Amino acid sequence: VQLQASGGGLVQNGGSLRLSCAASGRTFGTMGWFRQAPGEEREFVAAMNWRGTTDYAGSVNGRFTISRSVAKDTVYLQMNSLKPEDTAVYYCTARGTIVLSTTAADYDYWGQGTQVTVSS
Repeated sequence: VQLQASGGGLVQNGGSLRLSCAASGRTFGTMGWFRQAPGEEREFVAAMNWRGTTDYAGSVNGRFTISRSVAKDTVYLQMNSLKPEDTAVYYCTARGTIVLSTTAADYDYWGQGTQVTVSS
């Protein structure tokens, strides 16, 4: 089982980026994103199950949109109105159940992470 994340990069304050995460090896009930800034704990960003139910962290709600292609086993994170405080390594994650969770320990599989840097 692998999760392959891509799409990170450097963007100016107020800009946009789209992250992608392709899963291989199995289909997951829930896929999502966490992020980790230097010196900080890994924090929940967004998650979505195969029924289309979503959950967002309050800090990104209204700016980020998670979507998923079940056929492609791929999850996307469209990030708009980016701020310097969004700078972090973004990790794709997945779990078998369709029950959404904001807790990192509840997720079974993790991608390698992709760096997002927002300049001020």
